[in-house]
Amino acid sequence: MQAAKSITMLSAAALMVLASGQALAGEVVVAVAANFTDATRDIVSLFEKTTGHTAKVSFGSTGKLYTQIENGAPFEVFLAADSNRPEKAEIEGLAVPGSRFTYAKGKLALWSIKAGVFDDGEAYIKSLSFSRAAMANPKTAPYGLAAQQVMEHIGVWGQARPKLVQGDNIAQTFQFAATGNVDVGFVAFSQVKAWKKEPGSLWEIPDGYYQPIAQQAVLLKKGEGKLAARAFLDFLKTPEAHRVITGYGYGLE
Repeated sequence: MQAAKSITMLSAAALMVLASGQALAGEVVVAVAANFTDATRDIVSLFEKTTGHTAKVSFGSTGKLYTQIENGAPFEVFLAADSNRPEKAEIEGLAVPGSRFTYAKGKLALWSIKAGVFDDGEAYIKSLSFSRAAMANPKTAPYGLAAQQVMEHIGVWGQARPKLVQGDNIAQTFQFAATGNVDVGFVAFSQVKAWKKEPGSLWEIPDGYYQPIAQQAVLLKKGEGKLAARAFLDFLKTPEAHRVITGYGYGLE
């Protein structure tokens, strides 16, 4: 009788602990640069399993997401594809000071869905033998700006511009290349790493051809008091998240 009573009390205590954990679990609303889409999905799955929190994610170009933040969008965490907007968010009072850090270092690639399109990517771009090449909008997407810098570096930016097709963000740019609607695309190397079909033609563009893509995260003011928001940023710094990030071809700080 006493043993049964003890088991009942222990079960009740366990239920109280579980209920307490569920009560503390919350949801974080995250704005994420389009290049980090695949990695984010894997990280969110691990985050939710590990912490019990949930994450609601919106993807887009860094510039457009920042405009939404300025206009009062309900984002609590911002994962940009550059360091400029997170820094600007701190300066403009939209983010929590001191919460900004580099979560990944982006890499740019020239890619075609077709094999044998080029052996030497730099020579191919210099030759201007392509009919159409895709790049993200350099005004709103850091990877688009990096693509412009590459073409400026090799001296073909002015000549290449009539042949360029701009995507709103790097996800749309990759889609242009993946569907064969353009000959080649300046895409995020992480997107090529995530590609499950034939590898096509690839040039991993040297880092020195464009300014470093330091992708920074920051806690926005709307998430300052949210446990789930801070937990998400903390999770980005864990070995589990780092394995995902490097697995998609990104560098780390």
